[in-house]
Amino acid sequence: MISFGPVPSRRLGKSLGVNNITANKICSYSCVYCQVGLTHKFSAERQEFYSPDVIYKEVQAHLSKLTSDEQPDYLTFVANGEPTLDIRLGESISRLKEFQIPVAVITNASMLSDVQVRESLCLADWVSVKIDAGDELHWKKINRPFKQITFQNYLSGLKQFSTEFTGKLVTETMLVKDVNDKVEDLENTVKLVNMVMPSVAYISIPTRPPAVKTVLAADNEIINYAYQLFTENGLKTELILGFEGTDTGFTGNAAEDIINMCSVHPIREDTMQEILRKDNADNTLLDTLVFNNYILKLNYNSKNFYLRNFRR
Repeated sequence: MISFGPVPSRRLGKSLGVNNITANKICSYSCVYCQVGLTHKFSAERQEFYSPDVIYKEVQAHLSKLTSDEQPDYLTFVANGEPTLDIRLGESISRLKEFQIPVAVITNASMLSDVQVRESLCLADWVSVKIDAGDELHWKKINRPFKQITFQNYLSGLKQFSTEFTGKLVTETMLVKDVNDKVEDLENTVKLVNMVMPSVAYISIPTRPPAVKTVLAADNEIINYAYQLFTENGLKTELILGFEGTDTGFTGNAAEDIINMCSVHPIREDTMQEILRKDNADNTLLDTLVFNNYILKLNYNSKNFYLRNFRR
């Protein structure tokens, strides 16, 4: 279950996901809004998960099953955890670039003070760094970092990486009601985003079931204020506020496709129906996967989602 999709992405077009973290979620954060759920295994120590050769062969096999219309615009490292915890990430990026498809990495930026992490990410074509707060109090409140990670190291890593990376660097800020959405909070956040000088600053809200069930999206007025604030500070800003579409790729193995996608992204009901249709399957398979606890059926904002059951 290393590769999945392609899935539609506002930022990347058709994105073939690469999950380079094995087994259950391993992360340096336990963000209140995380769509993969709470972090039960924290880490700030890099280790080996899959070998680059295994990742390469899995992606190669996946690409071979896609039609010409489904070939991805990006190969994207987006894991059930923090992808930079993979000590062989740089090697894997280099191998995947042999496909002549741009490589993207979505990171929470917690490990950027490590020079080897920065060197690995510099091999990518596109990197998204997480900036949810510009001060230590709210950073801890929303991202809930592992105790070994300090705010000062996070700041220094962001600053250093932004000067070294020559690809396309973007930031993403998640706005959560009553957590990081006050005017003062946003003013601190925009200062930090400006320091990074991203090509695009994305502002998003929770649209999938969050780790903490009480998490809510910021109010519309606050979202608009944040957009205006970012723009007034010279940042090219885009909002990611809604559903990104049902145009997913498939390999012909419906059960495998569903489990792989649900391992990283909760799949909305209409997207799930499209996956079943493309894979010539029906709700019998879906009901079986739910009944046997391979995936969970969740409800969020009056919509059904499906998520991999990591406790099975």
